[in-house]
Amino acid sequence: MAMLATFWIVLLVALNAPAGNGQSVQTDPSKSGFVGDTVELRCVFINGKPPVKISQVTWQKLINGTKQNVATANPALGVSVLPPFKDRVSFKHPAVRQRTPSSLEDTTIVFSNLRLSDEAAYICEYTTFPAGNRENMVNLSVFARPVTKMTLTSPTIVARTPKRKMPVATCMSANGKPPSIIKWDTTLKGEATFQETRNPNGTVTVRSNYILLPSRETHRQKLTCIVTYRAERFTDSVILNVQYEPEVKIDGFDGNWYLNRQDVKLTCNADANPAVTVYQWKLLNGSLPNNIEIKNNTLFFKGPVTYEFGGTYVCDATNSIGTRSGLVEVNVTEKPMPQGPPGGIFGILGVVVVSGLIIGVVATICMVYRRGQKPRTETDNDLTDLPPAHKPAPPPPKKKSSDMKGGLTSDEIQVVHLDKEDEIQKIALQPPYYDMAQSESTAFTDKTNSGNEELLNPADYVSCHHPGNQEQFIEPPPPSAYPPVTFLPQKPYTHHPTNTPMYTFQPNAAPPTPRPPFNYPKEQSV
Repeated sequence: MAMLATFWIVLLVALNAPAGNGQSVQTDPSKSGFVGDTVELRCVFINGKPPVKISQVTWQKLINGTKQNVATANPALGVSVLPPFKDRVSFKHPAVRQRTPSSLEDTTIVFSNLRLSDEAAYICEYTTFPAGNRENMVNLSVFARPVTKMTLTSPTIVARTPKRKMPVATCMSANGKPPSIIKWDTTLKGEATFQETRNPNGTVTVRSNYILLPSRETHRQKLTCIVTYRAERFTDSVILNVQYEPEVKIDGFDGNWYLNRQDVKLTCNADANPAVTVYQWKLLNGSLPNNIEIKNNTLFFKGPVTYEFGGTYVCDATNSIGTRSGLVEVNVTEKPMPQGPPGGIFGILGVVVVSGLIIGVVATICMVYRRGQKPRTETDNDLTDLPPAHKPAPPPPKKKSSDMKGGLTSDEIQVVHLDKEDEIQKIALQPPYYDMAQSESTAFTDKTNSGNEELLNPADYVSCHHPGNQEQFIEPPPPSAYPPVTFLPQKPYTHHPTNTPMYTFQPNAAPPTPRPPFNYPKEQSV
């Protein structure tokens, strides 16, 4: 074990001793160039101390793990370049070829007219004495700039019936390394297809076709192809030439052909590619009038308008692609049609819009008013929830005739004014009082009055009790300058014997002075 360890130590020292002495080979990590260009592969020997003697320098090409000699430089034998590279590889410094002292310290080679096959890893190896061999490696990349072009798939594109999609233009980036990226720039609605082909020499050809539906709208439209290759950008454009059948329209009839009108005509306008070569006119369900002159694509009607000018006129336009037709219905009236003011249709639309706005404003005001009324009603309803001290006195309930005893109505109630002394006595009374005076027969009974009848509850007419306590009454107000009023029935009830005890005035109270009855409204406040 000790001997094995000693062996590895000696080996490591032997391998690292030259590096410790400072001998090394310097190269660029990588180099690149395009096909046909010239590129330099740098190789410099750094000779430290103690100095060593360079015996030979060899450049080799490494392919798939196999080394192939490219060029050698020997102080005694000179420079040698192998045949595959003899015409394209040379040492940069003439001193190497002249074998001058220290000339082998810089053995940079120059590649000219690069080929794709030159792409590989290249090794620069120095043979020295007594240090041994020293080497380093550089990677050479060779690029191929593509050839870009754009063409129409056909000089003329025909929009036929039935319509179908077809490629109209092709953009190609050929023999590129690495492959290019193709994009299209156009306002046309279509789709693009892409295809890559790898060539035997390592380049790639990219092809893209633009497919659309040829039509009259696509004629004279621009297609632009954008090719991006590494940091470079190429653009090319074409203008589509689409052939299509005529698109026919007849002008000249303004809807106001009337009797005796002069100088009327019909013109057959056709949009076509190629241009229309033949125009043909005809009248449906009849023949053209005799006083018509045809010039190119126009019908001239000679003389004044007559009813014979009416009918359906048809124009057939023909080019090399096909024939299309257009028609117009001509109506002849007796008198000229009234001409509305300019912008009549816009005036009507304006009236409709303004009317709609007015209706909307009115509807909005009504909604706002109703919403304003609703909170006010809710506020009024909320008064019923106030504390007893803040509630307003409830109005006296309106009794229906059917709710009163004996069928008494509010119209039969009279108000009696008392003297001042009677007023004081009246206010001092706590329980309700009843009239003990005799009365005549009333309409409510078939009996004569035999005594006093019980009056209605005074609380039905004047509310004088506290809402929270039925037994507590409001303190009497100070005497008034005016005679107090109270409510008594106009006609007293007839007496009905009951078991209920009768209430009377206090003994010291003077009887009220009779007054003539007055008719008052159903309700009156004190």
